[in-house]
Amino acid sequence: MKPVVFLGDSLRRVREFPEDARRTVGHELRDIQFGEEPSDWKPMPNVGAGVREIRVREPSGAFRVIYAAHLEAAIYVLHAFQKKTQRTPKRDVDLARERLRAIREEQ
Repeated sequence: MKPVVFLGDSLRRVREFPEDARRTVGHELRDIQFGEEPSDWKPMPNVGAGVREIRVREPSGAFRVIYAAHLEAAIYVLHAFQKKTQRTPKRDVDLARERLRAIREEQ
């Protein structure tokens, strides 16, 4: 089982999600650790190859967790945020891309 590594402020941001969204994210990440697919996700090729986004919809809003599970060492949570528009804001995509680049440079 791969460990989950939260990069930057992603853990703090997940902790700021409403309780139901936090719980859902935790279950989804656990499933990924055991080789399962999250229940609602989409690929994020604009961040990098193999990067995905967990999508959580709650009465209080839409929440997203961008992660990379294809790397050997761990499942890396690149970014977490509440989505307020249909399109993922460029700053969120850019931040996740920067964090992925930093991981690849370390390896």
